[in-house]
Amino acid sequence: MIVDVEGARDALGRGEAVVLPNPAPLTHVVTATTPAAVNAAKGRPVDQAVAVWAHSPDVVTAITSAATLEQAAAALARRLLADEHVTLLVPVSPGAPGWLAPATRDGWALLFGARWTPVRPVLDSFPLLYVSSANRTGHQPASTTADALGMFPPGTPVLELADRGRAERVRRATTTLRLHPDGSLGLHRRGAQDHPHRDAAAYLDHLRSRYAES
Repeated sequence: MIVDVEGARDALGRGEAVVLPNPAPLTHVVTATTPAAVNAAKGRPVDQAVAVWAHSPDVVTAITSAATLEQAAAALARRLLADEHVTLLVPVSPGAPGWLAPATRDGWALLFGARWTPVRPVLDSFPLLYVSSANRTGHQPASTTADALGMFPPGTPVLELADRGRAERVRRATTTLRLHPDGSLGLHRRGAQDHPHRDAAAYLDHLRSRYAES
């Protein structure tokens, strides 16, 4: 069902999963205050890994403090999340906060970085959110409100924004990068951000050049 910002906040406050839009060229995501709610909405096992939505400065600080990243690499992580809106894998110590566990596999935590201005009134009320691509198992992530309404069970709140923009582009899920302790980068999964580049190597070269002084 279509909801507005207030409806999305109310649903999250009740513990429900909500489908939220992202700016082009990114697809929608599904988010909730618990990983179980995210996975249930996607129709998959409740203990499957999800990402932590790294939109709150306090949560990002807690994550970078728990990560085994050198100082320059931690600064790079913040910029990649805030500026590039990628999904980022970072290495974390065994003493990381328990709330990171649902996003952590084999010592790597998965973080989602997009923080689109029209969606911030929803996000700001919930510093800690879990998130995944807005798709049911076996389907591509939802690119439009209609996609989301047709894919998720009836009653699933889907935020529709009037100012989302008329120009539509081909949308893709976010690129996933792996950030090593020394600040070196690897491409874990291709997606929207690397798509305009010739190949993975060209995209990584672009990032290294752009953030050479990070």
